Amino acid sequence: MMIGRIQAPPTVRKGEPFEIKVLVQHPMETGFRRGMNGQSIPMNVVNKLTCTLAGREVFSADLGSGVAANPYLAFFAVATQAGEIVVEWSDDRGETGRLTAAFTLA
Repeated sequence: MMIGRIQAPPTVRKGEPFEIKVLVQHPMETGFRRGMNGQSIPMNVVNKLTCTLAGREVFSADLGSGVAANPYLAFFAVATQAGEIVVEWSDDRGETGRLTAAFTLA
């Protein structure tokens, strides 16, 4: 399981945009580099990331080899009810990661 960090306000205003920031710790190997032994390092990138807000998908991204190591994404969402932010991602090797953050409405 991959690790990461999520930053979002614990309280948001109903119907108003708020920012969600996500950092995924991942090497994002492009497949073009070579190791110390001269052999190529296989491609392994985070290829899919989604975010749901109180069970409704509010953001998704298909990532590729052009993204730097430890991808950082920031986006805005609008809440209509209190609940949980869930961010999930997967890489080329089938490994996954998941972050959650609860929020309430002001």
